[in-house]
Amino acid sequence: MSDLAAITVLVPGKMNPDTLDTLKATFDVEHLAGRDFDDLPEERRQAVRGIAQMGAVPASMIDALPNLELIANFGVGYDGVDTVHATEKGVVVTNTPEVLTEEVADITLALVLMTTRELCAAERHLRDGKWESEGPYPLTQTTLRGRTAGIMGLGRIGLAIARRLEAFDVKIEYHNRSKRDDVAYPYHGDLLSLARSVDTLIIAAPGGASTEKAVNADVLKALGSDGILVNIGRGTTVDEPALIEALENGTIRAAGLDVFEKEPHVPERLKALPNTVLLPHVGSASRHTRGEMGKLVVSNLMEWFSGRAPVTPVPESVEAGITRRS
Repeated sequence: MSDLAAITVLVPGKMNPDTLDTLKATFDVEHLAGRDFDDLPEERRQAVRGIAQMGAVPASMIDALPNLELIANFGVGYDGVDTVHATEKGVVVTNTPEVLTEEVADITLALVLMTTRELCAAERHLRDGKWESEGPYPLTQTTLRGRTAGIMGLGRIGLAIARRLEAFDVKIEYHNRSKRDDVAYPYHGDLLSLARSVDTLIIAAPGGASTEKAVNADVLKALGSDGILVNIGRGTTVDEPALIEALENGTIRAAGLDVFEKEPHVPERLKALPNTVLLPHVGSASRHTRGEMGKLVVSNLMEWFSGRAPVTPVPESVEAGITRRS
């Protein structure tokens, strides 16, 4: 038995099956069906030194595991993990950046194309027999030609989206917490300014308190009646009731969404709108990419419990100086 096989790793709730198999082959895994571990014996709680998970890790979970050292998050977004409390407790948090960047950027471009050219509605026109009975699908009112995209969140994924849009001759502008020195795209210090300047607003920013409901009624109004909103970041970044109103009233033209405020719930009013393209959070959902994400989850745990630094600690852990074994 290897030393790693003696390390207890908690997997609360769902986990990618391939990743779970690798974890079980590497560590002493405590896999729970749900995220409530009240029935977990005290001796097992004491044994847990790592968490591999895809969901939320609140302060209460961290406090219930006194020997916890590392939380390996399956996903690039980790707003569900209480990183402040983890840092205070000396618990390292890792995520899975880079490996899902290209896949999510592909889906973003698909949403842009589907909304601008009404591809879902055109397909329904064919499937419903209307092409044959009523004639061709009506000419679409919008096109990528001449459009300007504003990207909220020009990080790894945002840059990959920008590269793809440039290939379609779409102009790029962006809003970040701070200006980047390595791009020539016009920068906007606030989201409202960006929305006024563009006709396609793409949300690639992380979730959390700093971005919650940042895309509100004022931003949507500034985007305008020819505006298209695409969100592949976090559903909480958009004021969902305000978006529904804007779509119903023609304040903006259309929306392509892969994320929602209270997933998997999607409001009936949103689903009923013909000017939306709605996907069930599939941005990184290919077996290839989820496999690569899982490998990074396992690598972070293996590196840490082998006495080395984790591969991809989140910035909060790096800044706190807790990513090196003492």
